Amino acid sequence: MAGHSKWANIKRQKARVDAKKGQTFTQLSRAIIVATRNGVPDPAGNFQLRTAIEKAKAAGIPNDNIERAIAKGAGTWENDSAFEEIRYEGYGPGGVAILIKALTDNRNRTAAALRAAFSKNGGNLGETGCVGWMFDHKGVIRLEGTIDEDKLLEASLEGQAQSYEFFDSEEEGQG
Repeated sequence: MAGHSKWANIKRQKARVDAKKGQTFTQLSRAIIVATRNGVPDPAGNFQLRTAIEKAKAAGIPNDNIERAIAKGAGTWENDSAFEEIRYEGYGPGGVAILIKALTDNRNRTAAALRAAFSKNGGNLGETGCVGWMFDHKGVIRLEGTIDEDKLLEASLEGQAQSYEFFDSEEEGQG
C-alpha cells in the first residue's frame, strides 16, 4: 500500500509548509537588513526598518531572528554578508517592459539567474536605463481608524492620486 502512510503524508505536507515559511522568513529578514543599512539601526528613527519589523512580527518571525537581522544590517554581526537592493531591467515576451527590484548578496549570481529566466521565457535582460524611464515610483498609504470617504476623495484629488480604495474596517475583517 504505497503512498498510504499517514506519517509520509504529514511529512510531505510539513515540508511544503516549512519551505514556504522559510522563504517568507528569509525575505523579511533581508528587508530588515537592507532597511538597517539604509538608515539607523533604531526603529524609532528609521521608518523603513520599523515597517519591516512590523511585517516580520505579523508573519511570526521570532524576536531573536529580528535582532540578528538588525545586527547584520548594522554591521555588528560576525557572519556579515552584504545584501543590497539592485534594479534589473529587460524585455519579456512580446516586448513587454519589465523592471525588477532584487535583494541579493551576489550581483553576478542574481544577474545570471535573471538572464536565464528571461531567455528561457522568450525575453532578454537589458542594460540599465533601457526600460526604467517608462516607470514611475508610486506609493501606498494606509489609513486606519474612522475616515470620512468624501474627505478621503477630496484629499486624494488634491494630492493628484490616480486611484484609491476605501475599505470599511467591518468589511475588511470579513471573508
